[in-house]
Amino acid sequence: MRSCSFREYIYEVLKTAVYENGEDLPCVVAYTPSLPGCITQGETFEEARNLLIDAVETWVLSAL
Repeated sequence: MRSCSFREYIYEVLKTAVYENGEDLPCVVAYTPSLPGCITQGETFEEARNLLIDAVETWVLSAL
């Protein structure tokens, strides 16, 4: 197993991120299947991705 920085870990998690259009509202829902409950939404793909980065950071730090 190779070690990696926190930033590298986040970008590895983002490779498996799922982005879907909201069902009831015009938004983009973003989540990571590998981190249960790590989900967010934004008005655009870019906003959802940026918010997902924050959510992943928070999820990992709270798990530690």
